[in-house]
Parts: sequence; C-alpha cells; structure tokens
Amino acid sequence: MSAGIILGIIGTILGIVLAIASKIFHVEIDPRIEEVEEILPQANCGACGFAGCASYAEAVVKGNAEITDCTPGGEEVSNKIAEILGVEKESKDKKVAIIHCNANFNQMDKKFEYEGIDSCRGASLALGGDLICEYGCLGYYDCKESCPFDAIYISENRVPRIDEDKCTACGVCIEKCPKNLIDYKPYSKEVDVLCKSKEKGAEAKKKCETACIACSLCEKNCPVDAIHVKDNLAVIDYDKCISCGKCAEVCPTNAIEDKVLENTDLEKRDKPKIIDDKCVGCTICAKNCPVEAIEGEVKEVHKIDKSICVACGICVSKCPQDAIDWKHSKNKE
Repeated sequence: MSAGIILGIIGTILGIVLAIASKIFHVEIDPRIEEVEEILPQANCGACGFAGCASYAEAVVKGNAEITDCTPGGEEVSNKIAEILGVEKESKDKKVAIIHCNANFNQMDKKFEYEGIDSCRGASLALGGDLICEYGCLGYYDCKESCPFDAIYISENRVPRIDEDKCTACGVCIEKCPKNLIDYKPYSKEVDVLCKSKEKGAEAKKKCETACIACSLCEKNCPVDAIHVKDNLAVIDYDKCISCGKCAEVCPTNAIEDKVLENTDLEKRDKPKIIDDKCVGCTICAKNCPVEAIEGEVKEVHKIDKSICVACGICVSKCPQDAIDWKHSKNKE
C-alpha cells in the first residue's frame, strides 16, 4: 500500500512538473506552415533548395524562401501560397533543365566497345566513356531513368531531350549525369547551345559533326551581345538573350538550337504586328526594340519593319496598350 501511494505521489509531482515545463518552453507554431504544406505537391524533390516540402513550408512562411521556389507546384501553388501569406506574387520565369549535346548517336565513332554496367556512370569509369568525343552524352540514359516527372525523352538521334512543359528543375538529372552536360536555363528562352566541347574547331568537328567549332559567327551576328565564345565554346547570356534566333541561323554545324523553327529560317518566323486602332504612338515599343525595327512619331501609329525585326517579342511585353499582336506563345505569355 505504502509503495503504491509513494509511486502515485511521485507520478503526480512529475505530471505537475511536465505540465509547468510545457507551458514555460512552449513554442508557438505558425498555423500557416501547415496550410502551406498541405497545398504542396509532396514530391520532396529538393528543387526548392530544402530537404523536403515540410522544410520549404516552414522556410517560406518565415520569409527564408521565395513563394515561387516550388517548381513542381508551378503557378497554381505559388498563387495559393501568396494568398495564404497575404503577399503579392512577383512574376518569375521558371527554370528548366537543358542537355548540352546534339550528337547523332547513329553516326558517332567510339573509342572501344563497352561491355560493362549499362549506365552512364558505369561507362564513364572506363576511360571517361566509350565515345570518341569526351564531352558528349554517353547515351545510357541515366537522366531519363532517374527523372521523377517523366520529363526526358529520346530524340530520333538517340540523344535525351527535355520536355520543358513537364520539367520542374528538381535537379535529379543534373546529379545523375557524370559528364556534367545538364544545367538550368529560363523556360521562356528559345535558343540554346547544344554542345559542351572545348576542343579547338577542327578537332571538335572531327569528333562530332554538330560540335561548336568556335567560329564566332554567332557572336558577330547577335544584335544584343548575348553570346560569346569562351574556351572554344559558344555560351549564351540568357539575361541578354532575346531568342531572336540569329545565332542559330548562322551556325554552320547546327550546334545552336532554335526551338521556334527547327530550320532556323528567320524569314519564316512569325513577326509581331501593330494593331492600328489600339496604338497611341507612345514610342515605348520603338525605344525598347534592340534592332531598331520600329518606326513612328509621337502620337502616331507605329510600324514594324519585318525585314529588320528578329521576332524577339520585347515590344509585345513592353506595350502598355496591348496593341501588338503576336502568335509566339512563350514570350507572349
């Protein structure tokens, strides 16, 4: 009896101590964290820069992450987060992955016949891979197999390609590629260099027909100084690039891709058109045109010279009257 009474007293005392401690050390949890976590896709992919959706939810509520950082959730999730937090969402061009290789595996020469593990990582351990071009995609598709969003497909040339509408920039494919051929680019940009070779021109061309040969024609023809040859490789500055396609048009090896037109024929590209009854002659479009293709006096309807226009879409985004019509979806959005 006495032992039971003593244990009961001890239990009561400990209970009181724990109750007091819980009050003293209680940490208030912001209920918005749970609300944000509930609307996240629960992919736990790490694209936001945090360990998982729970960590991101806490960080975004505390102001340590951007509301647009959840790329799998896209526009819908970022809008909901903005609503929960009571803030205004800034527009942000989403990131997508890009594979910098445009080789034709049906014609690529090999250094030797590889018979090891059927993976890029395994093949890369054998003298850097079996391809004669040490900068090229090995073609065992570790990136495709690892993509959790089925955003990588195989082209006719047997080279992996990114489906940009499905890509969430989670970074899994980047980690899986042993040749470091994959990185990020802005979704809205339509022109990309599909090569990573830093060999000198003649040697690069000998190993791959679609290699960048550092001829600098792209650099010389870019109207906005957005592409430069560095270490024998053309590199695009996406902050400057207007996706006009001129670099792709003059590239002799097709190392530069223009997604608007596969044949990179600038003359066939859809050009913007000014709607006469909407234009108020504010001159904003003309001032922002990088190639000076727009003419017109103040308070007069402006005109676009299609022979000069490179269809970059800047005038469309700058026009305050929505007076410029253009069918090109990505930049128009």
